[in-house]
Amino acid sequence: MTATLAAVGRTRAPASSRRGRPGYDIESLLKVAVSVFNEKGFDGTSMEDLSRRLGISKSGIYHHVSSKDELLELALNRALDGLAEVVDNTRQMQASAIERLEYLVKGSVLVLVRRTPFVRLLLRVHGNTAVERRALARRREFDHFGADLVDQAAGDGAVLPRINPAITAKLLFGLVNSVSEWFTPQSKLDAERMADAIWQVAFSGIGQPA
Repeated sequence: MTATLAAVGRTRAPASSRRGRPGYDIESLLKVAVSVFNEKGFDGTSMEDLSRRLGISKSGIYHHVSSKDELLELALNRALDGLAEVVDNTRQMQASAIERLEYLVKGSVLVLVRRTPFVRLLLRVHGNTAVERRALARRREFDHFGADLVDQAAGDGAVLPRINPAITAKLLFGLVNSVSEWFTPQSKLDAERMADAIWQVAFSGIGQPA
């Protein structure tokens, strides 16, 4: 493969148009907000909840963001931007469909492992707000890209053709997405080894050859 997975999913501080307040920054604020959103649900979280968890006033939060919706969008984009990076890298590869699919799957796992709370939040949104609908639209673009790669790989004879490519893609990335529900940042599992394991399970199974 011509693309490297090493840097995929590495955390970068989100861009913010506002200057940081001494003792707090948008990065620490975002990490706490995502944790509370995942615990209580976005709709069930108030700015007062965030204020108490952070130990700062609501005005301190508004110094960084204009609303709870802006916090949500920053958090969802953290996951989506990581996945978009994987898609962009995959598009640029000069490789077979199955090799590109392997890169997409492994890169997605790395994003999940390295940005677990953000992806977990993304997978729980339902489109109740404009922010959520924009996020879901971006996620559908990723899903369609994955399904197209499965279709191409099936056309090359690298994937069983008797299973509908769209269903295959849903099952494959459902396996990938499941990582977000049980993986924790404290896990000793290496991200690259996790990605390799999921690819092997998806395409070789877990049984020993007869």
